[in-house]
Amino acid sequence: MPHTKIKDRTRAQESSKAIERLYISMRHLFTRGFYKPMGISGDALRESLLLLRPEIYGSIAEEKVELNGLIYVIERLPAGIEECRYVNLTADEGYSNSHFKSIIPPKRRRNCFRIDKDQMNIEVTRGRSEIYDILTHLTFLFIESHKIANKVLVNDDGETTREWKKLEDTVLHNRKLTRDDRDIMLAHMASILGRTFEETQSAHAEFREEKNTDRFFQIIYWLGKIALNEKVHGLKRAITFSPVLRERIGHHIYGEIWANNIKDVLKEQDLLNRPIHIISANMHSVMNSIYAPIVLPQQIKGGDTISLFELLSNDDNEDLRKQVIEYASKNGLTYIKDTSGTNINVQIIDSSKIDMRKTQYSFENYLDTEEKPVLIVMDYAFGEQAYETMDELLKPYVCDKNKNHHLNVESISIMGKAGILEGGKGDIMIPSSHIFEGTADNYPFKNQLKKRLFEDCGVNVYTGAMVTVLGTSLQNKDILKFFYNSTWKVTGLEMEGAHYQKAIQAASKIRGNISRKVKVRYAYYASDNPLKTGSTLASGGLGTTGVLPTYVITEKILEQIF
Repeated sequence: MPHTKIKDRTRAQESSKAIERLYISMRHLFTRGFYKPMGISGDALRESLLLLRPEIYGSIAEEKVELNGLIYVIERLPAGIEECRYVNLTADEGYSNSHFKSIIPPKRRRNCFRIDKDQMNIEVTRGRSEIYDILTHLTFLFIESHKIANKVLVNDDGETTREWKKLEDTVLHNRKLTRDDRDIMLAHMASILGRTFEETQSAHAEFREEKNTDRFFQIIYWLGKIALNEKVHGLKRAITFSPVLRERIGHHIYGEIWANNIKDVLKEQDLLNRPIHIISANMHSVMNSIYAPIVLPQQIKGGDTISLFELLSNDDNEDLRKQVIEYASKNGLTYIKDTSGTNINVQIIDSSKIDMRKTQYSFENYLDTEEKPVLIVMDYAFGEQAYETMDELLKPYVCDKNKNHHLNVESISIMGKAGILEGGKGDIMIPSSHIFEGTADNYPFKNQLKKRLFEDCGVNVYTGAMVTVLGTSLQNKDILKFFYNSTWKVTGLEMEGAHYQKAIQAASKIRGNISRKVKVRYAYYASDNPLKTGSTLASGGLGTTGVLPTYVITEKILEQIF
């Protein structure tokens, strides 16, 4: 029998190995308790990220500074983090009760606290996925900062370029720039960043704030300044993990508190024995789909309710949204603002308090009150947090007399955003199974949502397997092309599906917490296509493109419940 020639590793295999190394390294550093990201202890993270070259981080492996990736990362980290040498990841340890002001990043719901001019504390209450997310973003940020330092450093004595001195003078003296002055400064910045004037001008506009027009200059200066201090003066940056965080992680502490708060409300409202339908979605689509046509019928154009939902999604229509919320709160909707630390708000909707004749939904047969469905709408979880929250929610409610009350969960519906591998932004994916990235672990299921249900809805629909990834910021084209072209027949990628299904299967098929006949529904709308250049998450949000698929999916879910 002839020997098979050993082939060179493909880029997909190299990338897969890089992701594995990243996660092993991050778990090791977390267990260790601290590390210096640009020192020896941070080598594995930096090297793996540079080998992987994720699409979101663009030109991370090139000499020029990556601007789109920088915008993406800065929106997900606390304001001022570029000025800090020390980043401390903590659990919820009471900082919110101190004089420290909470800083919440625009695109990530997490509490952060600036302890002093050198230290930023970031609260981690959403599990390991949040730690991975933060560490990869910080690693990117530090790699980019050293690119800036290398560009402006003239010699080992710390002498810097003329452009850098101009930037330093502008930032440290907080100079107010005229339009001409700003263009001059942008020309200097283009030289520092290794980018064109046009690219630099565009990035400046992206970072502009109402009260801080030239925030871009400040971010670049402080990134470069901290890196220069590290290279010239040996003032190393450090990332630490608090002992309490290391002790609590993985123990469902926040998820248990969150789930018990929900069950307490169900008990108070005498809803524990009613048919329950859990929906993981945003905090507006289910509420608007049921209540908005009742409250604002005059705003519906041509009998198309999507026109109403587009109107409600407009930032200028806060008064209309308020009308819907006020009506809903008086007609069966209870809002549970999260106090557990999970950052997952919840709505409980009691359909017995809704006049269904005024909605587009109806009960097939007349039902007694105790048979009318109750909806638990939970906001999006984050990565592994999906398992923690769903696992805890599906457990029986333990009353004061220590008696177990099993919830009558009839269906669980998961709607979310995902990256699509065929099609584009706003298209819909209907999965037939979830696959864990980096393993052969797979979760096939019978999806109650079918492609045929979405015919003539005005959206493109794709079916196939979905990959549950370790982090959306770590994907590159080579791995995604392998998933798409191989017999796995993957149609998209997201971060929670396998975690949800693992919890559902355990609760229904092993632990007996809910019925084995529980119905599951999964549908995702595309936020990006990472296989298309310029269509990654770093290229911007969905805008109004997401309204149609969001409400089409919501409508199909509610039609099956009512």
